[in-house]
Amino acid sequence: MEETYLLNVEGVRKKILHGGQGELPKLQDGSKITFHFQTLKDDFERTVIDDSREAGIPMEIIVGKMFKLEIWETLLSSMRTGEVAEFWCDAIHTGMYALVSRGMRRIAEGRDPLEGQKHRCGMGNMFDYHSTGYDDLDELQRTPQPLIFIMELFRVEEPSAYKRDTWAMSKEEKLAAVPVLHSEGNRLVLRKEFAQAAAKYQEAVICLRNLQAKEKPWEEGWLKLERLVTPLVLNYCQCQLELGEYYEVLEHTTELLQKHKDNAKAYFKRAKAHAAVWNEREAREDFLRVAHLDPSMAAAVKKELKQLGERMRKKHVEDRKRYQGLFQPPRG
Repeated sequence: MEETYLLNVEGVRKKILHGGQGELPKLQDGSKITFHFQTLKDDFERTVIDDSREAGIPMEIIVGKMFKLEIWETLLSSMRTGEVAEFWCDAIHTGMYALVSRGMRRIAEGRDPLEGQKHRCGMGNMFDYHSTGYDDLDELQRTPQPLIFIMELFRVEEPSAYKRDTWAMSKEEKLAAVPVLHSEGNRLVLRKEFAQAAAKYQEAVICLRNLQAKEKPWEEGWLKLERLVTPLVLNYCQCQLELGEYYEVLEHTTELLQKHKDNAKAYFKRAKAHAAVWNEREAREDFLRVAHLDPSMAAAVKKELKQLGERMRKKHVEDRKRYQGLFQPPRG
């Protein structure tokens, strides 16, 4: 195994463990790199810090999307498809590793990688944390040190060769994707494929929320995006009603009504969800609010209230019979 030095990269050494195939990939902004990695300490035991194979899912990064550990793009750009290589990186390149690893571990655990993170740059967030929540990463954060990365490159895909995740899209791509996703959701609703339709509406909402995060709340740019978000959220909630996910509907309609207190359609969907989970008082209050806000929906409200009354009377009769049976002494 011949040790080579990466050109123009100070503090990095590379050792090829298994040769790859073809030419070096030509990376461009938006290229997706798929690989496995193992991170080790540069100590006698070569202590393993992280290993993507334990999660069973290869790592993916998008070139040019400000991945916090910039050196990884440089390392991967020196590899051929199928190659396995070991890189020694000095502390000048590994100072952000604790934060990067924290995010990757939280994703693997099914948690939000940004939970509790303040809206600041990565380095600023590092100083905000008292702890990453992981003892070994806290040690790395306190004492930056050289690390060893063992990487296996699987493939490099050009931007046009794969379906891009929402977070990897540019502002223009997100705005262009929203009406397409909205239309696809509507088409799936007509086919009564409500779970798939909900996923389309949800993806469109995520696109818009990402753009909203860069706007000042309640100013014109933010409001323009909010006007696009609202019907998508309502469509998503209708799908969830059809799927019987009533508490999901309660959560999203309540969040929507905190911003838009006069949205009759949101009250109507929340009322139906309340009725489905036997919250009679809350359902009646929301239905009556709908009739007050939008008289054109009065007939639909009257029908829903009638059905609610019939369901509640039937439930009371069934409950009474059930409880009477509990307190009657056994015969014989």
